[in-house]
Amino acid sequence: MFHFKKKSIFIVLFGVFLFQYSFAQENVKSEDEKVLENGIRILRNYFLEDNNWHLTQPDVHSNISGLINFLEDKPIDSILSNLNQAQQRDSIYVYRLPGNVKDSLLVPGYISSALVQQNVEKIASDFKSEVEKNPISVPERVIDDARRLAPVVPEGKGLDLFADSVYSFPEELIIPEVIPDSVLNSPEQFKKLVAIDSLRNVYVENKRLAYNDSVTNEFVNKRVADFRKLVFEEQLRFRIKRYKDEVTLNNYEVLNEYNNREIAMVNDSIRAVIEVLTAYADYIDTTSIRMKNLNGEGSDIVLQNNIERFARVWLKNEQKDSLQLLIKSTGKREMQFLLNDGVTFSRFSTRQTKGFDFETLKTDHSKFSKLGKSYELETPWVIGGDGNAGFTQTYFENWKKGGQSALSILLVLKGFANYNSANGKKKWENSAEIRNGWMKPGGGEEVRKNDDKFEFTSRFGLSAYKKWFYSTELNFNTQFFRGYKYPKANNPTPISAFLGPSKTVFKVGMDYKPNNRFSMLLSPLSLKNVFVKDTALIDQTKFGIDADKRAFWEIGLNADLKMNTKITEDITLMTKFKTFFNYNDPFNNLDIDLENQLQVKFTDHMNMRIMLHLIYDDNVLFPIKDDAGKVVGHEAKLQLEEFITIGFNYKINKKVMKTRRIR
Repeated sequence: MFHFKKKSIFIVLFGVFLFQYSFAQENVKSEDEKVLENGIRILRNYFLEDNNWHLTQPDVHSNISGLINFLEDKPIDSILSNLNQAQQRDSIYVYRLPGNVKDSLLVPGYISSALVQQNVEKIASDFKSEVEKNPISVPERVIDDARRLAPVVPEGKGLDLFADSVYSFPEELIIPEVIPDSVLNSPEQFKKLVAIDSLRNVYVENKRLAYNDSVTNEFVNKRVADFRKLVFEEQLRFRIKRYKDEVTLNNYEVLNEYNNREIAMVNDSIRAVIEVLTAYADYIDTTSIRMKNLNGEGSDIVLQNNIERFARVWLKNEQKDSLQLLIKSTGKREMQFLLNDGVTFSRFSTRQTKGFDFETLKTDHSKFSKLGKSYELETPWVIGGDGNAGFTQTYFENWKKGGQSALSILLVLKGFANYNSANGKKKWENSAEIRNGWMKPGGGEEVRKNDDKFEFTSRFGLSAYKKWFYSTELNFNTQFFRGYKYPKANNPTPISAFLGPSKTVFKVGMDYKPNNRFSMLLSPLSLKNVFVKDTALIDQTKFGIDADKRAFWEIGLNADLKMNTKITEDITLMTKFKTFFNYNDPFNNLDIDLENQLQVKFTDHMNMRIMLHLIYDDNVLFPIKDDAGKVVGHEAKLQLEEFITIGFNYKINKKVMKTRRIR
C-alpha cells in the first residue's frame, strides 16, 4: 500500500510539471515547482524532442527518461546512482553539429548567402573595371595562329571576289564578254584592250590583298577577344571560388566556435538541472522496511533523506526473553540502533537453551512472486473524432408570402487513429468520414438524399529530412445509399449506389508536415481505380469505364493539401485539396477535389458548419441536351455542393494508455 502511495506521489508531482496550466494556475506555483518544471522542460528538449542535438552517452538517455517519468523498469535508486556517476565524470550529455545551428544568421561574423551574392557581384564588377584599365595580355602564338588560320583568298583567285559580288569593276575597266571584230581588226583598239586587261589584273590583285588584310585583322581580333573572354571568365571563376571557399571556412569557424559555446552552456544547464532533479527525487523518494523478531512481531520504519523517524522493536531470544530496541532512520540508506535508557549488562553467564530449529526461519521464496504497482503509460497512439448532427424543420400553412414545408437532417461522423513513434521517425495516420443527409419536402413528395459519403484514408510515413517523410497512402471513397435525379418518379433509375462507383487511390511520394495543421503529399507514383459493383443497376460509362468492364486503372501524379487555419479561438477553416494528373493524357484527364469547411463554435457542444465542396472529374460525364431537350452527347462539368448546418457537436481526442507494472 505504501509503495502505491509513493509512486502515486511521483506521478502527481511530475504530472504537474509535464502539463501546462492556465495563466492563473502558473501564478500560484511555488518557486521550487517552477524550477523543477523548467528543468524538466530543458531535459525533454535536449534529450527527447530536438533532433538537432545528439547524445554522447546512450545509456544516459534511458536514465533521463526514467528520471522524468518515474516509469522506467530500472529502480529510481539505480537511475540516481548512474546519473551521479555521470555528474562526477563531468560528462558531456549532448552535442550538436555546427550545421544544425538554427539561428546562424544571428551569429556575429557569419556571412549570409545574400551578402555573399552581393560580394560576388562586386568582385565581378571590380575585376571588369580592372581588365578595362589593364587589358589581358595575349600571347604571340595566339595572334600567329589566328593569322595562319584566317580564311584569306589565295593568289590567283582574286576574280572570285568579283564573281561573288564582293567587289565590282569600275566602268573604265569593264571588258565586254564578246569583243567585236572591229576591235580585233584595229591595232589601236586592240592595244587599248590589252592595256585595260593589264590594269584589271593589277586592280584585282590590290583588292585581293586589301580583302585578305581586312579578313585577317577581323579574324585576329575575334580570336584575341575570345581568348581574353575565356581568360577573364576563368580568372573570375577562380576569384569567386576562392572567395566562397574563404566564406565557407569563415562560416564554419564562426558556427563551430559559437556551437561549442552553446554546447558548453547547454551541458552546464543540463548538469545543473540533473543535480536539482536528482536531489529532489532522492529527497522525496522513500523506502519502507519491516523489522521482525523471532516471534514474528515487528514494526515498520520509513527511510527518507533529511527526515528522522523512530520505531521500537522487542528483541527475543530462544528463551523468549525481551529486550527493547530503538531504531532511528537517519537517511534513505542508513539506520541507527539504540538500546533504551536504563538497560545495563552486569554479567554474562552460560544458560541452558532449548533446542531451536533455525531452518524454520528460512523463507520459501517459491511461494511468493514480486509485486509491483500499476501505472497508466502513454502509447504512441492517439484516437479521436467528432460527431455533428444538424436538424432543420420548416412548416407553412396559410402563409401569404408562400413557401413549402420541409424537414432535413444531416449527420457527420469523423474519426481518426494516429500513431507517432517516440522519436518522431515513423507516423501512421488513419481517418474515416461518414456524411449522410436526408430531406423531406412538403406536399407529399418523397424523401430525398442530399448528402452521402464514406471515405477512409490511411497514410504511413518514415522520416526523410526534417519535416519531410517518405509516405504511402491508401484513399477509398464511395457512398452508402442509392442516389437519383429527383423527382424519383420521373427518373426511377439510380445514378449511384454503394460501390457504384467507388474510387481508390494508392499513392507513393513525399509528405511535408511542418506541424499538425498543415500537410502536403506529393505522389509522383499514384494508382487510381474506379469500380462499379453492379453494372446492371448503374451505368458505368458515366464514370469513364468501358461498356464491357466494371473498373479501370490509371497511373499518374497526385497532390494532396490539407490545411487547418484557426482564424479566432472559435472560428476554424479546414481546407482539403486533391488533384490527379493521368500521365497518358494529363490535360484532358484531370481530377480536382476542393473542400472548404468553416466551423464556428458557439458552445462546447453547439456549432455551425459551412461547407463548400467543388469536384471536377473528366471521367464523370453529364448529358448535353439541345434546345428540344434531346441528349446529343456527354461532357464533364464542375460539381458543386454547399450546405450550412447548425447542430450538436461532440469531440473526442485522447491518448491511448496501457497499464504496466513497475517492479
